[in-house]
Amino acid sequence: MTRARHHIAIIGGGTAGWLAALMLQKACKGPDAPQISVIESPNIPTVGVGEGSTSIFRQVLLDLGIHEDDFLRETGATFKFGIKHAGWRRDGRDYFGPIDDPNLLGPVPQGLPSNWLHHAQIAAGKNTADIHLFTHLMRRKTAPYALKQGKPIAVSPFHYAYHFDQARLGRFLAEKARQGDLGITHTLAEISAINRHPDTGDITALRCTDDRHIPVDFVIDCTGFRRAIIGQMSGGWLSYADILPLNKAMPFWLDHDPKTEIATYTLAQAMGAGWMWGIPVQDRMGCGYVFSDAHLTPDQAQLEIEARLKQPITVRSLIDINPGRQTQAWIGNCVAIGLSQSFLEPLEATSIHGSLVQLLLLLQNKIPDLTSGRYDTARSRYNQTVARQVDDFAQFLNLHYAGGRKDTTFWQEMTTCGITETTRNRLELWQHEPIMRSHFEGFPDALPHVEEQLYTPVLDGLGLLAAKPSKSVLSPTPETRAQARKTNERLKTEFKQAAQLAIGHRAYLETLS
Repeated sequence: MTRARHHIAIIGGGTAGWLAALMLQKACKGPDAPQISVIESPNIPTVGVGEGSTSIFRQVLLDLGIHEDDFLRETGATFKFGIKHAGWRRDGRDYFGPIDDPNLLGPVPQGLPSNWLHHAQIAAGKNTADIHLFTHLMRRKTAPYALKQGKPIAVSPFHYAYHFDQARLGRFLAEKARQGDLGITHTLAEISAINRHPDTGDITALRCTDDRHIPVDFVIDCTGFRRAIIGQMSGGWLSYADILPLNKAMPFWLDHDPKTEIATYTLAQAMGAGWMWGIPVQDRMGCGYVFSDAHLTPDQAQLEIEARLKQPITVRSLIDINPGRQTQAWIGNCVAIGLSQSFLEPLEATSIHGSLVQLLLLLQNKIPDLTSGRYDTARSRYNQTVARQVDDFAQFLNLHYAGGRKDTTFWQEMTTCGITETTRNRLELWQHEPIMRSHFEGFPDALPHVEEQLYTPVLDGLGLLAAKPSKSVLSPTPETRAQARKTNERLKTEFKQAAQLAIGHRAYLETLS
C-alpha cells in the first residue's frame, strides 16, 4: 500500500464503512487530504434481510451527489414514510408513526408552541397521524411523486426515507466511492492484530493474517458486532438489557404478493415475546422476529412466526443481540461507527441514523487534526454527545412498550417493571403538561434527534396523551382554536388529495427499470 502523508483506515465495508468512506472523500480536499482506505474481511457473510433508514439518509445521498433514481434502481430500494405499529396497544389497535412534520408548514401563531397543530388534534381527541402527508401516502402505498405529462412531480415538501438490502447498498456505495475524485484504496484482508504506540496507546499499524503490515494515523471501526478494533482499545460496554430485553433476532425472507401494492412503511408487529419486522424491498420482504430468549426458545419463535403468517419460513440465521453501547466511542485514534459502537434493536431505524449523525459530528473536526493527534477536546466532546444520543434512543425505544399489553409473560413484565423511570416520569408529566420541545435537551448543531416531533405520534398512537394539557395550549382566544382547527382540516384535505394523485409505489419503481 502506498504511504500517503496521512492514512485514515476504515475497517469493515458494508453500509457504515462505505458511507464513512464517501463522506470522508467529500470532506478531504486540498494538499492536506489524507489517504483513505477501506479494509474489509473477505470472510464475513451478509444476511441481507432489509434495513430501514430515517430521512437524514436521503439528505446525505443528495449531499454526496447520488441521484435517487440510480440508488433505487441499483439497490432495489423502496420508499419509506414511517412505521406501521401493529398490536402494541392493550386494545390491539394499530397506528402509524409518520416521519414528516406538518408543524413545519407555514407560520406559527404568536404565543403558541412550534407543535401547535399536534396539540389541536390531541385537544380535539383526533389522531395526530391524520394531519401528516406521510400517513396518507402510507395508507395508499404510493410513491412521493405524481405524473404530469409523463414526468414525475414531487407531492411532498418533506424528506422521506428508504428501505434497502444492506448487501446491495454496500456494493453500490463501494462503486460510488471508487468513482470519486479522491482515490480510495479497497483492500480485502483479515486484521489479526494492532500495533500501538507505547506512550500514547494510539494505533500505529494494522497487522494482517497474510503478514501485511499497514501503517495508519486514524482508524474508523465499522466491523459491526465483531468490534474488531475498538474491542482491543480498553473501552467498556454499557448494557441496556435491563430496559431493552430483546436479545435474539431471527431473520427470514418472504415473497411479495404480485397482486398487491408494495408497502411504503416498515411493519413492526407485536408478538408474544417481542416484535416482528417487515421491510419491503423491490423483490421481496425482509423480515425477522426480535425476541427475548428468556421468554421464548428459537424453535418456539419460529412456530409463532409460522402460526402468525400461516405459512412455513426458512430461517436465515439466529443473531445474538447485546443491546448497549461503547462507554467511549472514540478512544485514542480509533472511533467506532455503526454496530461496532452501539446496537439497541431494529425498531425506529436508530442504527443507520446514529451512524450518519456520528459521521457528521466527527467530520466537524478538521481532517488534519484527526490524523495528527490534536483532538483531545474534540474527542471528549464527541464521546459525551454520542453517549447521549444512544441513551436518548434507548429511552425512546423503551417508550414503545408502554402501551399496557399484559397478554403474555413478556408483555406483563414490560408493562409492570420494564418501563424506565425516565419514561414513567415523562408520561406522568404529560398527563398535566402539554408535550413541548423544551422538554428535550437540544442536540448539538441542530442535527436531527429524537424530540417531541417523534415522540408525539408514538405517544398518541399508544393512547398515552391527555386532551386537557393540549387544550390549555390553544385556550388564549377562540380565534386561536378556530385557526388551528381550520388549518388541520385544510392539511388533511390537501394531503388526501396529494395521496390520490400520487402514482402507486410498484408502478413508480417499474418506471426506473
